[in-house]
Formats: sequence, structure tokens, C-alpha cells
Amino acid sequence: MTDDVYWHHSHITRQLRQEKNKHKSFVLWFTGLSGSGKSTLANAVEKELFNKNYNVTVLDGDNVRHGLCSDLGFSEEDRNENMRRVGEVSKLFVESGTIVLAAFVSPYRKDREQVRSRLPHGDFYEVYCECDLEICEQRDPKGLYKKARDGEITNFTGISAPYEAPIKPDMTVNSNKLSLDEEVKHIIHNIRSKGLIA
Repeated sequence: MTDDVYWHHSHITRQLRQEKNKHKSFVLWFTGLSGSGKSTLANAVEKELFNKNYNVTVLDGDNVRHGLCSDLGFSEEDRNENMRRVGEVSKLFVESGTIVLAAFVSPYRKDREQVRSRLPHGDFYEVYCECDLEICEQRDPKGLYKKARDGEITNFTGISAPYEAPIKPDMTVNSNKLSLDEEVKHIIHNIRSKGLIA
């Protein structure tokens, strides 16, 4: 960035947007292995909140890689940059008064903490979608684990690349044990108890 780039402040503040929307804006960051149910859960929570008239959107890992991050691969450096970009987009959505449901493997703790650090305190909540690797492999909705095991995909999280599980996530759902409906109720209960929704 050069010294000639300046931040342009809007006349319509985040606070005004939140007052108009009648709710706070924040990020729920769903992290977990591929096949752990992140996108499924994020979309189900989105539907629940949307039906209750909340301004909400899902940022999904695969969808973002179709456009914003289509130039990135899956090396550690590219994953870091992917998370940096998504973090900045999440921040813009929060400023617009939107609840962001970000569903990304996001395997490295430092990347998730970097996103948290870019948002004001109390705006980022890490949701760990806990699921045994064996279960994720059995589900394998995209056939990625099989390709990784066969050596067709390199740097695949959980197989040939690491996944650093959250140490103290704000919320945890275990899709080994809970139904999708139970997971959604758990998330809604948690964000309500934190005063994020009415």
C-alpha cells in the first residue's frame, strides 16, 4: 500500500445501520475439516436468521475461491492470503450492519486469530465444527479425501496438510453426535445468550 491511499469515511455509520436493521452485526467463523458440516450448518443458520428478519449472509470457502480468491492455490502461503482476504470482506460486511456466517476450513490458528484481530472486540466468534476424520472421510461429499489418499490432491487438510483445531472456541458443535436441527438450535441459543440477537 502506498502513502497516497486514504480511508474514506461514510456518513452512514455502522451504528446507524445496526439501528435500522434492529440487530448487531458480527462474524460467526465456522472452522473444521472438509466434510465436518460447516457450509451445511452455516446455510441452515442463515435460513433461520433470515426468516427472523435478520440481515445475514454466508461466505463459503468454495464460493469465494470461484471469484475473489480464484488466483490462489492451497499452499500455506496461499491459504494465509485466502484468509486475509476473507477477513477483510467479513469486516466490510460487519461495517454494513450484516451478520456474517463464514464457513472455511481455515486450518491454521494464526490465520483465524489474524481475522479476529482485524475486527473490533466482540465481533468475531469462532465456531468449531468438530467431527472425527473417519466420519468426514465416510461422508466425503466431493470425493476429495479419496483423491487425497490416492495422491491426486496434495496439501489436503487432515491428510497431507495439518488442521489446527481451536483451543478455546467460542462455540462447538459435534456433527458426529448432533442432528443439523440440534446444531442450529445450539448456535441460535449461544448467540442469543451472548446478546447478539434478541
